[in-house]
Amino acid sequence: MTSAKSARRPHHWRRDLIELAALFTAVAVADAIANLIGHQPDGPYLLVASAVALIATAGFHTWWARRHSHAPPFGGTGPAPGGDGGPAAYGAEDGAAAGDDGAGGVTGAEETALWRMRTTVRDAPGSLATLCLALSRLRVDILTLGTHPLARGTVDEFLLRAPASLQARELSREIAAAGGADTWIERADAHDLVDIPTRVLSLATRTALDAAELPLALRQLLGRCTIHSLPAVSVTGRATGESAPVEGVLEETVMRLRDPSGGVISVERPYLPFTPTEFARARALVELDARLGPRVPRSADVLTLPEGNEITVRRADRDDLAAARAMHDRCSRRTLGLRYHGPVKDADRYLDHLLSPRFGRTLAVQTASGKLVALGHLLWDGDETEVALLVEDDWQRRGIGSELLGRLVALASEAGCAGVYAVTQSHNTGMVAAMRALELPLDYQIEEGTLVITARLTTEGAARPVAPVERARR
Repeated sequence: MTSAKSARRPHHWRRDLIELAALFTAVAVADAIANLIGHQPDGPYLLVASAVALIATAGFHTWWARRHSHAPPFGGTGPAPGGDGGPAAYGAEDGAAAGDDGAGGVTGAEETALWRMRTTVRDAPGSLATLCLALSRLRVDILTLGTHPLARGTVDEFLLRAPASLQARELSREIAAAGGADTWIERADAHDLVDIPTRVLSLATRTALDAAELPLALRQLLGRCTIHSLPAVSVTGRATGESAPVEGVLEETVMRLRDPSGGVISVERPYLPFTPTEFARARALVELDARLGPRVPRSADVLTLPEGNEITVRRADRDDLAAARAMHDRCSRRTLGLRYHGPVKDADRYLDHLLSPRFGRTLAVQTASGKLVALGHLLWDGDETEVALLVEDDWQRRGIGSELLGRLVALASEAGCAGVYAVTQSHNTGMVAAMRALELPLDYQIEEGTLVITARLTTEGAARPVAPVERARR
């Protein structure tokens, strides 16, 4: 940095002398012309006409300079000279955001839509600038931009604000003309306005607080994808053979990551190959989960039943395995049969799987004496989510099942699930009544006595039903 004193231009006496000489010369020339023309019959008129012409010329020059003083440094539809996404290239993007005439951006009064777009461009100077200019011609604003370097080319990921009238097909066609390949476009929402580093830190925080958040964090990090947790040992105790190296495996549209709790986490996205950058981010989240070990939030809510008994609703994990098996022993064969849809003797084998936070979330209900009397499961099943309930016989028909179901649906809504489904038997009137009490759109499918009820969650989130219990003030 330089001070104002050192930055001031030095004063030279020669410049003043030259300017004074030029002034005297101009006065002498003007006097000679005036004497020459003034002594002629039309001399005064010629002097007045010359003055008017000079004034008009000066006025026109001033107007022209003011009108074109903010012209862009380059024009046309090609990239800026030497622009590969540098300052000159962003001039087109800034013009689009300002809403100038011609190829301006989206104005504040115009209805707009958010898009997520990913395209592959050549790793060459000017390729990004060409894309930016193509977007500016469509009056599209670039809100965020992320890059994924590849061995050949670069994958650019954009969050765009475009006129609502702009169709995805038209946008894709213009991007292809500007050099983009393998373009993928989908609608975005306000949650995508968070920049990538902030989003990754937020997902890491959620994963650190709750082991059940890992599959959800991976889905939000990678977009629309299908995630399966494949255990190393099945519920029947047999080895499944599922394994993956510590560093994981990336096969274009499939990731295979070693599950810290054993087995494999499989991530599939058939419509769009994963990039090495996305693979590295997913591995970092899984490594964080492995270093922190098993963990479940220990928050609990104390509720009061209509008859006055207090119960506690809390998260459950594998530490509750012994209490859950004891509850199984107290349940009747009919109750276990409605819950597991199979041989009652195999019910205990499922508990270790169900209580693992890797496969979903489990809520437990215990009495004031600490006895476990009900379990509610929210199970991640690829793109869908299953809910399941088990209430001990002596505690049924007291509103406990409805309370658990409402809480599970609320958890599914917070996780961004589009819907939940319950698999039961057609004569299980208690489960059917609990699903209907959600006051959500329901779909019913019946096949050979098995009933599948699917509840579609609203975008605002599912409202919890009013259960016949009251929260105790503490």
